[in-house]
Amino acid sequence: MGNSVKNHEAVMSQIELLSQTLGLPKNSERTILKMSSDSKNPDEKTLKLISGSWDSKGPWFILDENDKIHTVLPVETTIKLIESLKKAQEENFHLKLEKSIWQNVPIDFEDVWVVAMDEIRKMVQESKDKNILNINIDKLIKKIKKEHPNLFLDMQKIFMQQQQMLQNE
Repeated sequence: MGNSVKNHEAVMSQIELLSQTLGLPKNSERTILKMSSDSKNPDEKTLKLISGSWDSKGPWFILDENDKIHTVLPVETTIKLIESLKKAQEENFHLKLEKSIWQNVPIDFEDVWVVAMDEIRKMVQESKDKNILNINIDKLIKKIKKEHPNLFLDMQKIFMQQQQMLQNE
């Protein structure tokens, strides 16, 4: 089997993996283009359709001169992808916040959540970095616990009371 055939199979396998990652149906048509430098101008490249269609609404897979795979996505798809990533990041942030609150044994979870969200809003407004994802959640909850101890159970105090009760029996 020639090197060219092996390389072609490897590239096609990579494209199929990328397609699966992007959630494309298994047997759907793939638009695959080959990029080459046919011009004397180093700023110009030529695209040749290898398979699929120029009218494809899905991603285009472009093989450069070194058979490295690139993708081109329609703007609508790119926007949806970015929105999806932002939503996933936000959900992940909320899950981390929820976990950190529960780990600190709140008396009323909702009260701590409201205080935390207020603190986060203040931090974002006062910071040059407007990305809430850069906030250290555990540090924030510890700060809230210190400033508002009435929102959390004091496990050490409860333990000490239990110890005293056992000693008094």
